[in-house]
Amino acid sequence: MSELRERPTVLRITEVGEEILSRTCRTATEEDFGSERLARLIDDMFATMHVADGCGLAANQVDVDLRLFVYDCPDDDGVRHTGHVLNPVVDEQEPGRALIEETEGCLSVPGANTKLARPARTVVRGVDQHGDPVVIEGTGYFARCLQHETDHLNGGLYIDRLSARDRKRMLKQTADRREKVFAERATRAAKMAR
Repeated sequence: MSELRERPTVLRITEVGEEILSRTCRTATEEDFGSERLARLIDDMFATMHVADGCGLAANQVDVDLRLFVYDCPDDDGVRHTGHVLNPVVDEQEPGRALIEETEGCLSVPGANTKLARPARTVVRGVDQHGDPVVIEGTGYFARCLQHETDHLNGGLYIDRLSARDRKRMLKQTADRREKVFAERATRAAKMAR
């Protein structure tokens, strides 16, 4: 008989400027794989991501030092991809690869978004919560998501890829829109709690 799990908890999302977002996260180990603690974290991260209306969420975005991200993201063909990966590594990109410039935002930079060029196709290799190998291939928007979340675990935000001027503009957008974004998240969290 399986144990009944508690309802997932919506966690606080860390914001630009917090130290945990600017350092490489701890590699998951045998101690983590298959643990109830890890399963619970994954459930909580999915709930948090959905309340925040995101398509991906890295563990350091909920103040956990672990190389883990979850995703629920469509690709450019409308195919929905849902899952998680620990210890992700993005395959090296071929020289002359196709880039797509699309709008990108981040739950840790609330309310801000801008155009950013990223490779059109990405392959991420890692393991699942039981330590079994996974290979995730994404194109278009899903490729962007995989790259964005792996960047988080390496201590980077998408705004770090921008010029100083554009980064300053994104931080101003966040300051101007933050309150509204958090009110929307609170409304979705209240609906989920019912």
